[in-house]
Amino acid sequence: MPGRHSGEVAGRYVEVMENSVILLLSGSLRADSSNEVMLRTALDVAPPGVRAVRYTGLADLPHFNPDDDADPLPAPVTGLRAAIDEADALLICTPEYAGTLPGSFKNLLDWTVGGNEIGDKPSAWVNVAAPGRGGGAEATLRTVLGYTGAAIVDEACVRLPVDRGQVNDDGVITDPEVRARLAKAMDSLLSAASAEA
Repeated sequence: MPGRHSGEVAGRYVEVMENSVILLLSGSLRADSSNEVMLRTALDVAPPGVRAVRYTGLADLPHFNPDDDADPLPAPVTGLRAAIDEADALLICTPEYAGTLPGSFKNLLDWTVGGNEIGDKPSAWVNVAAPGRGGGAEATLRTVLGYTGAAIVDEACVRLPVDRGQVNDDGVITDPEVRARLAKAMDSLLSAASAEA
């Protein structure tokens, strides 16, 4: 079990697990999407003692076929499930297409249903869409994550629209308020992971 230490996170002290892992899952295949910007920022503001890891295999996953959801699993699926299994918590950032999740990200989630890696795993999402948008993706996420048995951490589910004027040359958000709110969401995920440990 990971050790624990106290670290300053989002302006307060909390107990976090040393070497905890938050897996960052993007629902976008675009290299410079707002979702990718938010997850790069999450890497930048990860609390002390926490390793934030971006999953980059979305495009490599085969189309979900229940006949293939058996050993031996396709290698990209094995990699996905291993990444989820090794994480203490999941942070998702996905766009909304046609009122719901993009097909590629729904495909990723479909590959998790047959496993037990997400079961009871603290999970949350960041909605980067403009105000009034993205609700369909959030609703679908809640439904699918419910089927997988994920432990949705509501206080870590936040709306943080991306203002491109606040993104630096490294593709990271510089606005202190956005960074603080993102760090606080990650803090909430860690607190839930600590409670599960």
